[in-house]
Amino acid sequence: MKSFIGHHQVATDTDYLELTLGTPLELWLGEEGESDEERAARLDAARDILADNPELIDSVTRIAAEAIETHAPVLFHGLSRLSRPAHSTGRSATAPKAAA
Repeated sequence: MKSFIGHHQVATDTDYLELTLGTPLELWLGEEGESDEERAARLDAARDILADNPELIDSVTRIAAEAIETHAPVLFHGLSRLSRPAHSTGRSATAPKAAA
């Protein structure tokens, strides 16, 4: 079964993200070996895109949260449940009490 976003076929997870965001991932993540000038130009373009589309940050956050939720069993496989620290009352057991 083929998946499409608009008229574009989605073949990979990267395709899905790029079509959903409307920008290539490299714009946000950079590319290995990019020069300082290339990095500055990429970040400048990213700032312009965010200025034109401020709700993009919320969309990216939502997509990332959904991906983590969907793939959490695989991402965190093998991690034992972390123990929570005991609740602190804010007072140390050795702290002197205030005189009345």
